[in-house]
Amino acid sequence: MHRLALILSLAALPVHAEEAITYSYDGSFEDAAFAVETAIVNRGFVVDHVSHVGEMLARTAEDVGSDVEIFEAADVYLFCSATLSRQVMEADPMNVVHCPYNIFVYAREGEVTVGHRDYPEGPMDAVKDMLREIVEEAVAF
Repeated sequence: MHRLALILSLAALPVHAEEAITYSYDGSFEDAAFAVETAIVNRGFVVDHVSHVGEMLARTAEDVGSDVEIFEAADVYLFCSATLSRQVMEADPMNVVHCPYNIFVYAREGEVTVGHRDYPEGPMDAVKDMLREIVEEAVAF
């Protein structure tokens, strides 16, 4: 019975785990978060939502029986590009799974990191290039 449960649980694992592309930020979390939001807006995009992941994890730690501080702070900025979204979804409608796009900022062990998801090669290269440009602008801010 345990073997069957193990096989079924392994079947649920993703075939391709997504990687993250990260950059170190030389400054505070607050400055990095401001720089990321500014770089997104500078391209004419609207930040649809800011997910305050760090606050949520801190707030719910006791509720889930943990006392581990994962991040000192962590936010994820969600936004979209109508032009790029149309381009990548016309190439493959299943690229809808990648929308909206996001950039994360977190502080951990005194270090600030900014980054984004890595995407499959092909049509999503245009999105990856856009995210890289935004993150590089933010990190240089």
